[in-house]
Amino acid sequence: MHSTLRIGRTVAESTPAFDPLPHPPAGAPNVVVIVLDDLGFAQLGCFGGDVDTPVIDGLAAGGLRYRSFHVTALCSPTRACVLTGRNHHAVGMGFLTDIPTGFPGYNGRIPRSAATLPRILKDTGYSTFAVGKWHLVPRWEQSASGPFDRWPLGLGFERYYGFLGGDTNQWAPELVQDNGFVDAPATPEQGYHLTEDLTERAIRLIQDQQQATPDKRFFLYFTPGAMHAPHQAPAQWIERFRGRYDGGWEAFRDAAFTRQQELGVVRAGAPLPEHPPWIPKWRDLPADERRLYARMMEVYAGFLAHTDHQIGRLLGFLRERALLDDTLVMLISDNGASAEGGPLGSHNEHRFTHDLMDDPAQLLARAGELGGHHAYNHYAWGWAWAGNTPFRLWKRFAWLGGVRTPLLVHWPKGIAARGEVRSQFCHAIDLLPTVLDAVGIEPPAVVDGVQQQAIDGASLKPTFDDASAPDQRKTQYFEMLGSRALWHDGWKVTTDHVGQQLSIERKQIAGSHDFATDHWSLFRLEDDPAEANDVGTEHPAVLRRLVETWWSEAGRNQVLPLEDGFIGRAVAIEPSPWAFRGSAEFTVGGGPVCETLLPPMGGGFRLVAEIVVPDGGADGVLVALGDWHNGWATYVVGGRPVLAISLFGDVVRLAGEQALAPGPRRVEVVYQRARRGGGPIALCVDGSTVARGHVPTDLPFRWQIGGTGLLVGRDRGFPVCADYQPPAPFTGQIDKVVLEALMLLPRDVQAEIEALLHHE
Repeated sequence: MHSTLRIGRTVAESTPAFDPLPHPPAGAPNVVVIVLDDLGFAQLGCFGGDVDTPVIDGLAAGGLRYRSFHVTALCSPTRACVLTGRNHHAVGMGFLTDIPTGFPGYNGRIPRSAATLPRILKDTGYSTFAVGKWHLVPRWEQSASGPFDRWPLGLGFERYYGFLGGDTNQWAPELVQDNGFVDAPATPEQGYHLTEDLTERAIRLIQDQQQATPDKRFFLYFTPGAMHAPHQAPAQWIERFRGRYDGGWEAFRDAAFTRQQELGVVRAGAPLPEHPPWIPKWRDLPADERRLYARMMEVYAGFLAHTDHQIGRLLGFLRERALLDDTLVMLISDNGASAEGGPLGSHNEHRFTHDLMDDPAQLLARAGELGGHHAYNHYAWGWAWAGNTPFRLWKRFAWLGGVRTPLLVHWPKGIAARGEVRSQFCHAIDLLPTVLDAVGIEPPAVVDGVQQQAIDGASLKPTFDDASAPDQRKTQYFEMLGSRALWHDGWKVTTDHVGQQLSIERKQIAGSHDFATDHWSLFRLEDDPAEANDVGTEHPAVLRRLVETWWSEAGRNQVLPLEDGFIGRAVAIEPSPWAFRGSAEFTVGGGPVCETLLPPMGGGFRLVAEIVVPDGGADGVLVALGDWHNGWATYVVGGRPVLAISLFGDVVRLAGEQALAPGPRRVEVVYQRARRGGGPIALCVDGSTVARGHVPTDLPFRWQIGGTGLLVGRDRGFPVCADYQPPAPFTGQIDKVVLEALMLLPRDVQAEIEALLHHE
């Protein structure tokens, strides 16, 4: 091959030149990064838990466990850290990408100055695959119209299969393949489960690549929805744990703490924080509640064991293909265990996130549904407290319960140590520089003509074979929803701030509700790895210096301005870049429409379906959004029009008494919000009301809770109620469906709607 291009008059007088394909340096490994969700420090067997996780424990036995690994306390921010090697505020991900604001640290957009790990590896010659949860697409970009710059393929992955949001239904997910929405390959009734599907897709992507180019390296970012709610798993996996948690969360915590010290993931003799008053003592609970809460943990354990098995299928495939020994596998959780089920747990997690409490009697009555098709469940927060043993609090807080999680590293060809524990301080931002170091490349200074911002993380490779290697850096700040902390050279300062986003926490958990009065506590983590004893009064100078350092780091990383709840963020939330849709028209045949692009329904709405009923009648779905966990649908069953609205599983249903007559028909739903919330609702046909009802509460601010976006002429996944079974295509003709925000309709139209709602 000639290296110098020369163009003559003929080929004989010319010299060709070729641009070689990039190749990673010799000895570069394949890379698999596994990110689990809402997994506490004490929930894996190799970190002291009692859930059966033999596959993950095997990674620990054949590699390394890091007992001082840290994350950001929330999912989107941690994932941004993993993929960019930068602090989360520094790349616009100070909070969830679903709620972008007009402040640089919170705009929900990873900038081009922070090229991602897959992009760097792709430019180095790797195949790059992402499978599972993404949660890095800003609110207004999650629709079929894009833009796709921050979807996985826009940020460096060549192939993607998974879901874009923070969670989804394990039985009936909202799926994306590459840059488009797709139906699941099977139905819930056929035994579909998302984690199994994701595992099969990951295996297939690697298999296809290896069969085509067996010498090419690959990077797989494998991020199942587990262990985020909903906690859903096949019944046989849940039943393995029946009775195991009857002793309660204190028993779990005490046993885990003992095992952690035996395993070396917690220093022997470390103090354990006191039992907080907002966690009820197991012995004081009524017997039926103990059985309910034990069942919640059985479901979680079954979900985790099932997930471990799927990871085993993936690793088993790599082993069978003689790939595992030369694959760098890194497994983390994106934050500590979640308390988003509230003190009682929840049959539908999003009741809690909508600041609604479950009814204990109703929970008990529906305990048999937990983990199955009819539940979107989350365990009681006593299990989150126990799952984070020995730490305080949980996800969303800068206490170690929110920010310290397991890290496992497995690479037989690259790491001589087996089954050892490492104590060096490390953070999610360290994964990118660690991978690049293992591959043997430097972070690029410029990508696509854009100067790259500095990498904040440091490589952990020096610790692979040297347990006594020093910490690779000295300082790391933390902030999430106003909860703040700073680690510096073995010390940690932490505020007692309790944000306002969830009222039950604000009422029950001790702490400050005002940034001006926050108390900073000081801990020496070498002696007190669980933040049990505040030594701030003994070391006032250290405390003062570290607090000042926190403010300095906050300024440097775009942490300011501080905000501790959703209301304050709503004031600064990014407006839609698209023209406001007070009215929207839909037709049959399109894919799901993301709810963020629909006209606002909360203040009242009108839905109109113009259809043609054939001779002999028609049945099926006219329009649907969400599912029976939260959603609404207008459909025809037995020839009669029906409206069903599921408010976290509580269904408001209106049905006409007469079948629709053949010919053109106008099926209409109107709703008017009352001054105190909720309001009247009516189902109408051809301008006449055929059924009236009342919505007891305000409509949810989110309908797509694990369910699909708006579909016309069919549904998929789970239905809104049991009247029909998806896809339930409408057997007549749908000319169009129009959804309108009531507040934006002309006054004469509003008067007509008023008459439909109230006049006989």
